Amino acid sequence: MKFLKLEQLSIGYLEQGQGPLVVMLHGFPDHALTWSHQVPELVSQGFRVVTPYLRGYPPSDIPQSGYFDKATLVNDIAGLLRELNQGQPCHLVGQDWGAIIGYGLLAAYPELVQRAVLMAVPHPVEVARSLLDPKHIHRSFHWWFFQLANLPEKALVANDMHFIDYLWNYWTVEGFEDTEHIRSIKTMLSQPGVLAATLAYYRAMFDPEKADPKLAAVRVLMERPIRVPTLALCGAQDLRAELMADQARYFEGDYEFRLIENAGHFLHREQPMLVNRELTRWLLKR
Repeated sequence: MKFLKLEQLSIGYLEQGQGPLVVMLHGFPDHALTWSHQVPELVSQGFRVVTPYLRGYPPSDIPQSGYFDKATLVNDIAGLLRELNQGQPCHLVGQDWGAIIGYGLLAAYPELVQRAVLMAVPHPVEVARSLLDPKHIHRSFHWWFFQLANLPEKALVANDMHFIDYLWNYWTVEGFEDTEHIRSIKTMLSQPGVLAATLAYYRAMFDPEKADPKLAAVRVLMERPIRVPTLALCGAQDLRAELMADQARYFEGDYEFRLIENAGHFLHREQPMLVNRELTRWLLKR
């Protein structure tokens, strides 16, 4: 485990390999080890791979009085990329919250990324549109549930954190099991302060009071079209695939969208070989 100090935040990360840098961002409920099927393949293809733990996910710091809005998260990763690669552009891969951060970072700081792969979450304009669609409101029920005070914290820890099992079962294809990985996620979430921090991501989504006012300019930049070459991936059995199928208009650079068959939201773990094939194809493209 390595650590990098960014102003008032220390980010823990794992690093393997040598060569062009690939930074891979996890989502929720998850952590940096989610990329265990992808890291060896990318290293074998000649990449240096860094998998950080996002703000609030130990061993990265849990800010006691910090912000968790998207602009803050984008700035965290922008700072990480600058330090890891001496200001030179690297490759970025993100899934779930990692993809949400990715869209914002590619728009705001395109000079930091050479090529990107974003998984399982549509462009923020499409996300906003989905908030009026009943089936997508249902698909993202946790967004609304997490806005409540106190009850989500209680529900998440009840019955050996069965809520986490439910999310993974709901969002993956029938029959998929990832018992050891999910157990490691529960262990992480059980540490003091972690649940509050991870829920703070969602609570900042709809409450402007929870956004850092100093980052207003960054939020404007995050709304720009994306010119970084980007591959969008989604599991064919993930309802969000229909939101990602028609988002090319938000990209001014090279853009592709691919479905991963027999996979849901955690496509990189459900179908690692298919995802690895797409990752290496895109990141090695010239």
